[in-house]
Amino acid sequence: MSFYFKVLCSSFVLALVHFPCTVHSANDDCEVCIGFLTKFQKLVDDENVEGEPDIRKRLKEVCNEARGKENRFCYYIGGTDDAATGLIQEVSKPCSYHMPPEKICSKLKKKDSQICELRYDKKIDWKSVNFNKMRVKQLKKILEEWGESCKGCIEKSEYIKRIKDLLPKYVPKEEL
Repeated sequence: MSFYFKVLCSSFVLALVHFPCTVHSANDDCEVCIGFLTKFQKLVDDENVEGEPDIRKRLKEVCNEARGKENRFCYYIGGTDDAATGLIQEVSKPCSYHMPPEKICSKLKKKDSQICELRYDKKIDWKSVNFNKMRVKQLKKILEEWGESCKGCIEKSEYIKRIKDLLPKYVPKEEL
């Protein structure tokens, strides 16, 4: 072997050692897309919705009820009434022949990369949450995610009372 070949090989080995490859799992990417489509496909299967036009109609209905990051996802694919895009067929058609959500989301990512940049907010541990330590902004956000409001609330304690009154309606007993 020539001297230059040995140097080249050793440089390559050093590069592999110092710059390891990172492998991203499907869970690292498209978190909201995969989560939403998984729930949607389960809903479609449970309701026995068949055919692409019916699935598209049901997807629009579900998107109009979506909140938070899932509503933003629906906006990106054109599932909400105020959306300016028309990618909804890119979702409804593959759903009609039961394509896995991961595959649908990877195809959507090629069309619009911001779809896969959406991440869910951190989950609240309802068993150990201390509402008194939360900011009013965070309390308002909880109510907003639930689609509720606190009319006439001025004090932080009023927001806390409203949330505690609504907890049984929005949080399963297992999480309390």
